[in-house]
Amino acid sequence: MKTSSPHRLCVALAALILSGGMASATVEKLPFGQAGGKPVELYVLSNAAGMTVKVATYGATITEIDTRDRQGALGDVVLGFDSLEGYLGKEPFFGATVGRVGNRIAKGAFTLNGQTYKLATNDGANHLHGGVKGFDKRIWSAEVVPGAEDSVRFSYVSADGEEGYPGNCSVSVVFTVTPANELRIDYTVTTDKDTPANVTNHSYFNLGGVANGGILGHEVMLNADRYTPVDSTLIPTGELKEVAGTPMDFRKATPVGTHLQEVGGSPVGYDHNYVVNRTGDGLSLVARVHDPRSGRTLTVSSTEPGVQFYTGNFLDGSLTGKKGVVYKQYSGLCLETQHFPDSVNHPNFPSYVVRAGQTYRSSTVLAFSAD
Repeated sequence: MKTSSPHRLCVALAALILSGGMASATVEKLPFGQAGGKPVELYVLSNAAGMTVKVATYGATITEIDTRDRQGALGDVVLGFDSLEGYLGKEPFFGATVGRVGNRIAKGAFTLNGQTYKLATNDGANHLHGGVKGFDKRIWSAEVVPGAEDSVRFSYVSADGEEGYPGNCSVSVVFTVTPANELRIDYTVTTDKDTPANVTNHSYFNLGGVANGGILGHEVMLNADRYTPVDSTLIPTGELKEVAGTPMDFRKATPVGTHLQEVGGSPVGYDHNYVVNRTGDGLSLVARVHDPRSGRTLTVSSTEPGVQFYTGNFLDGSLTGKKGVVYKQYSGLCLETQHFPDSVNHPNFPSYVVRAGQTYRSSTVLAFSAD
């Protein structure tokens, strides 16, 4: 296939819109620098409405999501960096695919099938997002999905013993941009030994755009009657607590900043797992976020039992991101669809142990609209 320029490789085009002859969706591949002497590529998925999603092979990282506001203007709604170099330094998982186990494992230890495994403690006394060199710091292979030219599959094999985890664990993440302005993310995990796995995406959203202030005015609805309280190190206590009558209650759309100071924590803010009110085994509504200024709305649906609601509490102004914007506290929010944190150490939580020879599948849909 011919390229549009020496630096721009078009690797797939979807079917044409019958009435207009325009491509309804495209996938392009661009160079994105090098990490550890290996090339990193950037896949650009677009639909006919102008929605664009960019995903790098470094960390299977979402670097950009462009959607329209109420005026029809396109804007980037996720935090990150303009170039690969920003992602190679110390940064808080902007847009990354995290695993083998996303979120925290208490004291970096768990027992499975009678054997105790020790992991890196890279978050104080605890293990976080797969360890020192988790999925977010690996270079994934990628390909346009055959027969589905609006989708790109990112693949990685995590070797037995990598970061302390048992089993050769094969992971694929398929990103699809739909005509309905949705980003669909489908995860598949297989292993040759029983292993915990909790793979998710760690995008930081600011529906007003990264240069237009923080997210305290964003109105959030979480479809959850309960959450998992945590100790001072953000490890769940094991309790499933009702949100009613607490600052954790987002069952009705509420600005992020309304009760934020009541939540406490060090630093102050939301960093909690919510128990999704699920209906059946398929996709269920997880959350809805609306930015009154831009008119943009993000609706999240997932097959996962939980979602980590995080308000960028640890952003402290030390990172400069896209367009020279300094990322201050509460510059973005995360909605990490997941199994509950530290589930491997809580028998009463839904298990994320993937058994040898079995296949685990999970899906999340991010739908964007404006009014």
